[in-house]
Amino acid sequence: MKTVLVSAVALIDTDGRVLLAQRPPGKPMAGLWEFPGGKVETGETPEAALIRELHEELGIETWSSCLAPLTFASHSYSDFHLLMPLFACRRWQGIVAPREGQALKWVRPAQLRDYPMPPADIPLIPILRDWL
Repeated sequence: MKTVLVSAVALIDTDGRVLLAQRPPGKPMAGLWEFPGGKVETGETPEAALIRELHEELGIETWSSCLAPLTFASHSYSDFHLLMPLFACRRWQGIVAPREGQALKWVRPAQLRDYPMPPADIPLIPILRDWL
């Protein structure tokens, strides 16, 4: 089974809320909510992938020094195994905006369970909730 490395981030605003993005129609697991991020390309670090993805998907800039490793997900789907480091980020430049047609929502940690998420993301919720 192929292992896919995906980097994700919990963007945390000044009110302690976390940003969730909804997977758009036409993508696998469309309609589910997830932490922003994306696939780590060949030759890229997880941090570099996040910096690129945040710029492409949300129009914001951040730096490796602002990405704190928090936890990771390791989950087997039917056709691949997902390995996903989750970083926490409280500092970025620019205004978060959906650049790929995805819905965005700032969510209090205690309400994260109210949003349907991909199976790999669900075990991250209590870790994030306890950490914040």
